[in-house]
Amino acid sequence: MRPYLLLTPGPLTTTDTVKEAMMSDWCTWDEDYNIGVVEQIRTQLAELASSRPAEYTAVLMQGSGTFCVEATLGTALKPADKLLIAANGAYGKRMGTIADYYRIDHHVMKFEETEAVDPAAIDSYLAEHEEVTHVSVVHCETTTGVLNPLPEIARVVKGRGRVLIVDAMSSFGGVPIDMAELGIDFLISSANKCIQGVPGFGFVIARRSLLEQCEGNARSLSLDLYDQWRTMESGHGKWRFTSPTHVVRAFMQAMAELKAEGGVAARHARYRENHRTLVEGMRSLGFSTLLPDEVQSPVITSFLYPSADFDFKDFYTKLKAKGFVIYPGKISQADTFRIGNIGDVFPEDFERLVSTIREVQSLE
Repeated sequence: MRPYLLLTPGPLTTTDTVKEAMMSDWCTWDEDYNIGVVEQIRTQLAELASSRPAEYTAVLMQGSGTFCVEATLGTALKPADKLLIAANGAYGKRMGTIADYYRIDHHVMKFEETEAVDPAAIDSYLAEHEEVTHVSVVHCETTTGVLNPLPEIARVVKGRGRVLIVDAMSSFGGVPIDMAELGIDFLISSANKCIQGVPGFGFVIARRSLLEQCEGNARSLSLDLYDQWRTMESGHGKWRFTSPTHVVRAFMQAMAELKAEGGVAARHARYRENHRTLVEGMRSLGFSTLLPDEVQSPVITSFLYPSADFDFKDFYTKLKAKGFVIYPGKISQADTFRIGNIGDVFPEDFERLVSTIREVQSLE
């Protein structure tokens, strides 16, 4: 079932048991699905996200993670609100694009793609701009692999009394986050990231008291987060429109496997060991990482081209033929490629990858 390992930030390599969970058909109106699957997932997500789960509620939404980011921004902000977006990569910038489409009053605070978001800069801006009501930030920017200092950012934003929206797309489930402890109001992620499900839906974990105030805010029918939540609440897991049933059932299996592994702490430890094994091995082959170690996440790692004549497409093709799929780079200031450390992959897989790259290099 595995022609190759996906060493990407999602979709990623999943277990055979997650794939097998999609082999049955489900009726969207049936209680076995809505109550037995959807409602269990919603409860488990709130428990995974917060030490005080009763204060939060989970909303599942069809589509990719960006659908959920758009649904959150389009529903959480009223017409008179103003948003500050802290951006140090493509996904922070995408929030700005969404705000443009929705005509949300906003400011994008730009940082270099190779540096972390600076909480002090956010603090200074909020001190000077009392009109800002919401702040959004990407936790792990997979453009490069930067892990932004979420606890420090949250401390600043909540200290200033603003609503905090966190795109935790590629970190939730693989990097410890406690929404209640940090004061996060909306957290967004996707089925096909660190929980190791398959693509097809995302989810938003929201502070219940705030989401209850969002009725009528949405600028979109399909992406009305409030209405999706109300329907799931009153319908005991019922979706407004056709649910991606197979994908949802696979996600339930993935959640069970996360728990069996030892939860987020254990998965984080595995991802960190994957990253360590990869980086040490690549550096031994003469490759350099794009980022300094202190801002590097365990999710995805960017490497600089080893020479001016490096042919990434040829490198990619040779690795794929030997069972590994990696990612091209995504920044303009340097030639890079990226290797993901998340999914159903383990340190021994990265030892094999390094050996394969050594073999490929020797043939050049």
